[in-house]
Amino acid sequence: MMPASGFGGAGGANLALKRSSAGPPKKLVIKPFKEKPKLPADFEERTWAKLKEAVTAVHAKQPVACSLEELYRAVEDLCVHKLGSSLYARLQQVCDVHIAARLRSLQGRAADPVIFLSLMDAIWQDHCSQMLTIRSIFLYLDRTYVIQTSGVRSLWDLGLQLFRTHLESGSEISRKVVAGLLSLLEKERQGEAVDRILMKNLLRMFTSLQMYTDYFEKPFLERTTSFYATEGVRYMQQTDVPEYLLHCDTRFQEESERCAHYLDPATRKALISVVERELLERHTQAILEKGFAALMAAHRLPDLKRMHTLFARVGRLDLMKAALSDYIKKTGKDLIMDEEKDADMVNLLLESKLKLDTILVESFSRNETFGNAIKDSFEHFINLRANRPAELIAKFIDAKLRTGNKGTSEEELEMTLDRVLTLFRYIQGKDVFEAFYKKDLAKRLLLGKSASIDAERSMITKLKTECGSQFTNKLEGMFKDIDLSKDFMSSFRTSSTARTELPTGIEMNIHVLTQGYWPTYAPVEVNLPHEINKYQDIFREFYLSKHSGRRLNWQNSLAHCVLKTHFDKGVKELSVSLFQTIVLMLFNTSDRLSFQHIHEATGIEDKELRRTLQSLACGKVRVLTKEPKGREVADTDEFIFHSQLNEKLYRIKVNSIQLKETIEENAATTEKVFQDRQYQIDAAVVRVMKTRKTLSHTLLISELFKQLQFPIRPADLKKRIESLIDREYLERDKANPKVYNYLA
Repeated sequence: MMPASGFGGAGGANLALKRSSAGPPKKLVIKPFKEKPKLPADFEERTWAKLKEAVTAVHAKQPVACSLEELYRAVEDLCVHKLGSSLYARLQQVCDVHIAARLRSLQGRAADPVIFLSLMDAIWQDHCSQMLTIRSIFLYLDRTYVIQTSGVRSLWDLGLQLFRTHLESGSEISRKVVAGLLSLLEKERQGEAVDRILMKNLLRMFTSLQMYTDYFEKPFLERTTSFYATEGVRYMQQTDVPEYLLHCDTRFQEESERCAHYLDPATRKALISVVERELLERHTQAILEKGFAALMAAHRLPDLKRMHTLFARVGRLDLMKAALSDYIKKTGKDLIMDEEKDADMVNLLLESKLKLDTILVESFSRNETFGNAIKDSFEHFINLRANRPAELIAKFIDAKLRTGNKGTSEEELEMTLDRVLTLFRYIQGKDVFEAFYKKDLAKRLLLGKSASIDAERSMITKLKTECGSQFTNKLEGMFKDIDLSKDFMSSFRTSSTARTELPTGIEMNIHVLTQGYWPTYAPVEVNLPHEINKYQDIFREFYLSKHSGRRLNWQNSLAHCVLKTHFDKGVKELSVSLFQTIVLMLFNTSDRLSFQHIHEATGIEDKELRRTLQSLACGKVRVLTKEPKGREVADTDEFIFHSQLNEKLYRIKVNSIQLKETIEENAATTEKVFQDRQYQIDAAVVRVMKTRKTLSHTLLISELFKQLQFPIRPADLKKRIESLIDREYLERDKANPKVYNYLA
């Protein structure tokens, strides 16, 4: 230490300067005390007594006599003098005694679970508050001795460890706490209001003490499993499916809220898994069997959406998809096999498809696998009745594209055609559709019954996009013939031949058709009126002069006429078929004719003549009357011209008979399809065998199924193979009769 100087100010500085110049400076040496300082003998005891008094006051919730700063300094003095270990042990003992006493006070107390839990919560809250205060007093100990010494808990962790030790040793207390919590949980699940804050505090206590998983979560999940297993069975027996699904949804939300309010977040996954398993997963098959079909039939979109969402939670969408397929196949089969519904079949199919599409979008969230299931199921049932659906779809389109569909805009017509095209994609017998569509299109074009040529061409474009140009080549050729015929008729009418040689009082419009494009029509020989015969001859001569080497065949069954007819109340125009025209022209010379006379004079085939006379004498507009009256035409019937016909319209349509398809026409169209299929089968067999040279029967059949685009039975294929063997395209292998060889 430097000696004190009696000098000061500038004079002192000058003196120091003089001394430095007089000689070298003296060295200062610091020497230790001759004896080491000693603590008072009772220092530790007096200091601990002061600290213990403060800790006891904190535990007793009484004011502390000393200031916190004084207590902090006391702890610091003990730690500085290496007495931290002893201080830590003494503090641990005091806290241990206090915690043990508080928890023992709960033994035998409060049978009511809510009161007991409240007492437990009070002890825990006091413990947390007291340990925070004690830690603030012993903070120097916590920040020095505890940190510097391994294996020693912080004061807060020490408090938790002591609390846990005594709570575990008093098994009655921990058991009553868990039982009380489970009791409150069950009451809440049954709809009663409970103290969620109390439950939250005690569950946080278990979490802080690291007792949550072993002491609470395991029994909680076991009780939850039992509760929902019982509830699931009871509700399945007592409620219908929509109510049960709503109940499941509500329970999931409730359990999620419990996790958010007072349960440990780590419990959420296991808890929801238990509820899903017991309420839903165990009952998925029963739910589907009990109510899926009813929900589909009633178009219950919200309930189906809820079912889809819930089944997705438990990974059971595969079962729901299978149920959807079964439902569509069953209801579709009932519809498609009911011949009484044929008249409205396509409309019903469109309605069914629209409903399924709506369900897919609004209830199944456009799930791709469900969309594929709908497609596959629809395709399955629509082909259960071979060929008929294809025919009905063609007829439906025919009805939509004919004139007379009033109240339907072009946009609505386009939408309808697009929807029908979806059904067309599902049918396997597209060749049947093509045959009937072509036949109906021919009638619409030739009889002038098409509602819109634009709509007709639009439909052809759709079919071309769907099936390729080969499918629509002949259909496009039909339109080309119609356009060329219009141009040729214009040329014919302006020619000198037409102006000088055509009979007066008659006007004809002729369509020249390419035979390969149009349906095959059997030639019908009838006795035409002289004027029509003459017109045909003149036209034939003119046409052949322009196109040498061609041959014209007249198709009388497709011709239609407009006749000016004189009735008692004035002149009317009758829109009739050529056959009706031939019959009516006979009444120019006589008002009454017998069936036999008409038959001989017209040369019309017997059955066709009876249909024609029925349309004239028994239809809505009766140009002729029949004696005796009746629906059927007999050989002895006589027909009288109905001169007193009273119709308001000037032009009267009587030729609807031409648009109606006869049983014979239908059978002929179907038969032609079957013949074409035989040719396709033969061509496919030869094509495959020419490539492979030698092939077993099984492999050949398998290859044919891949190549042929229409439904076919193995037995039919076998017949065609036998036919080709007879015609020496193939031969059976001599060593193995189940193997075929190609004959070049």
